Amino acid sequence: MQDSKLEDAIVTLLRLAVTDLPSDVSEGLERALAKETNSTAKSQLRAILDNISLARNNAIPMCQDTGIQIFYLTVGSKFPLLHQLPLIIDQAVKRATQEIPLRPNTVDPILHKNPGDNTGLYIPWINWKVVEGTDLEITALPKGGGSENVCKLGMLTPGQGLNGMKKFIIDSVIEAGAKPCPPTILGIGIGGGADICMKIAKEQLLRPVRQRHPNAKIAMLEKDLLSAINEIGIGPMGLGGDTTTLDVHIDVAMRHPASFPVGLAVQCWAARRASAIISKEGKVTFTSHEV
Repeated sequence: MQDSKLEDAIVTLLRLAVTDLPSDVSEGLERALAKETNSTAKSQLRAILDNISLARNNAIPMCQDTGIQIFYLTVGSKFPLLHQLPLIIDQAVKRATQEIPLRPNTVDPILHKNPGDNTGLYIPWINWKVVEGTDLEITALPKGGGSENVCKLGMLTPGQGLNGMKKFIIDSVIEAGAKPCPPTILGIGIGGGADICMKIAKEQLLRPVRQRHPNAKIAMLEKDLLSAINEIGIGPMGLGGDTTTLDVHIDVAMRHPASFPVGLAVQCWAARRASAIISKEGKVTFTSHEV
């Protein structure tokens, strides 16, 4: 496995993520259009779908905000380039910024300087799982600023429970309104702690639209919240309509008896992600897109 081949694969992942929306998301938008009863909402959904098609056919970013670059890695302990991965990913992001191109989005919060290549302190951010084996499973998640700005942490009390969780989520969606460019996808993490529930919430954005949690009770919570949120009527781009959210994905962690943390991660309609499996020999299999 050559590091240059791995770098090329990661650049391709980023290109796919920002130019070609995963089919589960575009199909969700098409279903929303088919059932929409509001004429303004229909026009907005048509514009979104036209935008997706233009981006895919012309290999150009579907949104001017190409996000902060986040990666999820499940890597075998015997993958040959394990220790070089952070450096290879960093270099791939720099290349992708120039070649795709990606908008330079990393700004030092103290000095207010932008290095111009989408890298810097802790960015690109890498989420790691090291397992037995020799392969690398990698997902690129470019996360835009508009949807990130309405993500929320709720430190509820145990007495508020699931009803309090639902109220927190619905109130947060109402407060966000049009800001995250709906129809959105919502990731929700319950339990763990302040940082844990937020990490769980964001990871739920990797799940395909309409993929329910394997636990029946959690799956029912997802359906209940999806239905309740879409009754609010915020609609596509906040202009009213039947679909405010394409899906709700929830996962849980054990909590402390004294706290009930809830994390809300919000993704815009441009729910960009791309995944691949890379073998120790260097074979690249793209699992999110047909390449």
